Amino acid sequence: MARAVISTIGRDRPGIVNELSEAAFAMGVSIEDSRMAVLGGEFAVLMSVVGSDEALAGLNERLTALTTSGDVAYLFRNTADRPSSHYIPYRVRVVAMDHPGIVHGIAGFFSSRNINIRELETETERAAHTGTPLFNLQMTVEVPHGTKVAQLRHEFEAFCEERDLDGVLDVPL
Repeated sequence: MARAVISTIGRDRPGIVNELSEAAFAMGVSIEDSRMAVLGGEFAVLMSVVGSDEALAGLNERLTALTTSGDVAYLFRNTADRPSSHYIPYRVRVVAMDHPGIVHGIAGFFSSRNINIRELETETERAAHTGTPLFNLQMTVEVPHGTKVAQLRHEFEAFCEERDLDGVLDVPL
């Protein structure tokens, strides 16, 4: 089976998921993994699909036809299975008063230690009593085997404290 990753964005409206899933179903393509969310006034989709080479080519053509209205844009990329690697997944959580640079700083912290970010989700909400914007981040990182996790955890806590972030590196998933 061949694999592809599809990224789609369009003005939020009922029916986008139905149109995308119908196109996949009609071509005999299976949606294996997906993330979908409303962001602002747009609906964003990221999905991994599998099928024969011919089915994926057909899906790509059908998606091209869906974008003629200019209402939806997509990126279709053929890919392969991810090679297995030697890592342990850990969950990271951060809460702070919102300000620019939080994601960049955290990404830099892990990147500088050769730790991959597998998944990342952020959300900003208003504090109940003050209305202050609170930034919430949850992510999964892939810590290489042999990493001294106690030291990593200590370094992450120090990093967060220096930046007035409430952050924790949790036990393996």
